[in-house]
Amino acid sequence: MKFNEPNLYTLVFLYFSISLASLQANASAGTHIDQLALLKFKQGIASDPHGIFNSWNDSLHFCNWTGITCGRRHQRVTSLVLEGQNLIGSISPHIANLSFLKLIDLGNNTFFGEIPQQVGNLFRLQILLLGNNSLQGEIPLNLTRCSKLNTISLPWNNLDGKIPAGLGSMTMLENILLHYNNLTGEIPPSIGNLSSLIWFTARSNNLKGKIPNEMGRLKSLNVFAVGGNRLSGIVSPSLFNITVLTYLEVSSNQLTGSLPDNIFFTLPNLQNLVIGVNYFSGSIPNSLSNASQLLRVDISRNNFVGRVPSDLRNLQSLLLLNFEFNELGSNSSNDLLFLTSLTNCSKLETLSIARNNFGGVLPDSVANFSTGLSKLFLGRNKIAGIIPAAMENLVNLIALGMEDNFFTGFIPHELGKLGKLQFLTLQTNRLSGQIPSSIGNLTQLSEFSLLQNKLEGSIPSSVRNCQHLYSLYIAENRLSGELSKEVLGLTSLSKVLNLSHNSFSGNLPTEVGKLKNLNTLDVSQNNLSGEIPRTIGDCLSLESLHMQGNFFQGTIPSSLASLKGLQYLDLSQNNLSGQIPKDLQKISYLQYLNLSFNDLDGEVPRKGVFANISAFSVIGNNKLCGGVPELGLPDCPTRIMKKTKSHTLKLVIAIACGVPFVLLIMIIFLICWMKKLRSKPSFASSAMNHLLKVSYKDLYQATDGFSSFNLIGSGFFSFVYKGFLPQVEGEVAIKVLNLEQTGGIKSFMAECSTLGTIRHRNLVKLITCCSSIDYKSNEFKALILEYMENGSLEKWLHPSEGGENQPRRLNLLQRLNIVIDVASALHYLHDLCEKPIIHCDLKPGNILLDEDMIAHVSDFGLAKLFKINNDSSLPQTSTIGIKGTVGYVAPGN
Repeated sequence: MKFNEPNLYTLVFLYFSISLASLQANASAGTHIDQLALLKFKQGIASDPHGIFNSWNDSLHFCNWTGITCGRRHQRVTSLVLEGQNLIGSISPHIANLSFLKLIDLGNNTFFGEIPQQVGNLFRLQILLLGNNSLQGEIPLNLTRCSKLNTISLPWNNLDGKIPAGLGSMTMLENILLHYNNLTGEIPPSIGNLSSLIWFTARSNNLKGKIPNEMGRLKSLNVFAVGGNRLSGIVSPSLFNITVLTYLEVSSNQLTGSLPDNIFFTLPNLQNLVIGVNYFSGSIPNSLSNASQLLRVDISRNNFVGRVPSDLRNLQSLLLLNFEFNELGSNSSNDLLFLTSLTNCSKLETLSIARNNFGGVLPDSVANFSTGLSKLFLGRNKIAGIIPAAMENLVNLIALGMEDNFFTGFIPHELGKLGKLQFLTLQTNRLSGQIPSSIGNLTQLSEFSLLQNKLEGSIPSSVRNCQHLYSLYIAENRLSGELSKEVLGLTSLSKVLNLSHNSFSGNLPTEVGKLKNLNTLDVSQNNLSGEIPRTIGDCLSLESLHMQGNFFQGTIPSSLASLKGLQYLDLSQNNLSGQIPKDLQKISYLQYLNLSFNDLDGEVPRKGVFANISAFSVIGNNKLCGGVPELGLPDCPTRIMKKTKSHTLKLVIAIACGVPFVLLIMIIFLICWMKKLRSKPSFASSAMNHLLKVSYKDLYQATDGFSSFNLIGSGFFSFVYKGFLPQVEGEVAIKVLNLEQTGGIKSFMAECSTLGTIRHRNLVKLITCCSSIDYKSNEFKALILEYMENGSLEKWLHPSEGGENQPRRLNLLQRLNIVIDVASALHYLHDLCEKPIIHCDLKPGNILLDEDMIAHVSDFGLAKLFKINNDSSLPQTSTIGIKGTVGYVAPGN
């Protein structure tokens, strides 16, 4: 059969017409599938505070919906970007029907549930960003089918299980970010097959085993961060030969071995070496002298020994150098030569050589350190000589630690020129002379310690200028004279005032009652006399009170019973007389009471702390009687009064006439007292005014610029970072409020108001707060709280599967103790506070455990004060709506 030319053209035309119609039909079907998949995704969203999904309706083509990008030719969805919109919900498995997707970015929201296995069907997917959510379960094994994946970013979630070994077959992977999850098992050796890998981060998980030798094959690797796990063994030398490596972080593991001496030659581009808190040993590599690219070096808390390379002047980009908690130095005069070379490091901000074995004299050249130096820690070494007066040049110092050395001579008055100083500790040295009055110029000072020196004279009155001081240690010196009213008038003191083991004399001024926020007061082992002022009962936040070893006389003030949070009270070795106030047995948290070696008489109470013979002591008081039988004291005598009929008649008449009059007086007094109580000003606002002041810059530096590596948690209203504040000489939790979230400011004020009025051993303590402007001129608010080493109860109650060797298991006794701790906190909030407080969001995630596994209730952003109405017919609160976490409603809300 023959086809002429016109017939052939007709057939070709018909063929292409049919093909085009088929393509159009397929395209139409594909776009319909995409639209349905997006609507299914929308159904999984439980909360959309910014109204992102308002545009997801039939009035607009889905390619114009917020967060959606389509391809130009085929009008199919190629990217889904909803990052940082505060969305709450789950990821629908129908997302897998968006078969043209190349980019998914759902980071910085609150997506919960598991990552759908169906994501593995997106064979065109290149970038998957799901970080900073609340996702659970394992990393989908099907994800390895996405052969074009370039980036997998899943940090700051609750993912568990193992890292899929199949990731090693995804040859196009360049970035794997898995930090801050609950992943277990080992790092798969197959990761070493990813020749294009640039970033690998898995810090703060529960990984164990060794760092695979195969990681040394990753010649394109820039960032390797696996700190905060349980990795062990020796780091493969091959890892130190990746010449493009810029960030190496393996801190807080159980790694051993030493650093190659040529490490900074084989890693010429290294900028960050963070290997602290391990078991590394040996000496500091000599090649450190040539590491000109270094920004941060942290080898703290290891077993390094020997000398520090003496010439470090080439480290001109250095910002941080941390050698603390090692065995460096040999207590010789040459140990500190390297400090002089550091004067060439013009960008240095933090230097710590604390807790080593450095000897010799502190060179005057330290005065030539970078003027940008803000933290200098030299404590717990064997450094001798005087403190160089030229240190006055370090005008930007915020923290200066020189404790536990052999410094002699006077405290230079020039230190008073360090106007930004907030943390100054000179304790346990051999300093003599007087405390310079220039200390009063340090108006930003928050913690100041001079204990265990040979200082004489009195406390300078200029200390009254230090209105931000919250801890003052001057114990174990040779100070004398009367206690300064200026010191006792420092209402900012909230942590410790320790004046013990000196020769202070005279009375304890009544101004002591102004220390309403103080936690610990110690005036023991002095020559104080007179009566204990009744105003001591105004120190409502006291937990520890030490007054032993003085010459106090008179009776024990009954006002001590007002200290409801008191745990430790020592009044021993004084000249106190009279009876033991029975109200002391009502202090429910009192764990230790020492009244021994006084001249007390009368009956010993039997309840409260007096019921536990091991918790109190009254020896050396020969006139006491009664008490619990274990005391072995004689019974108290009973008086039998012989009454005549006339006496009885007179007594009856007197009572009959006197009782109505007394009742009238009591009613009048009660009415006046109630009026006064109602007009009493709020303690919350005054308490907050006296908290330690910190700036946005302080918090920015404490968290390394709010680095993602320091993020330890997030919630609906806030992000929580771990940071080091020199003001508290330790780690703190910094809760940064998300002010873009509706109710964020209200949550901040609620938590400030609540935490500012309460103090209890089972409540997370508010150290301070910050309300400022960030570097982008945006409003910034944050709370600075105690850092809890063992995290939340949630992670202990629901440990990762497959982690049989994990320590995250609670035995019966621990669980019982935690229940008791939480119950104790609630009892305090409900029954012992001046105004009862309802938490409104009590759950395992808001119960934190410290290093001793003591439970602390946290997160008072939803708390409310409970207002009791006289009219029982009225409701007891004015709260409107339901408060609490999605999926959980607290009883009584």
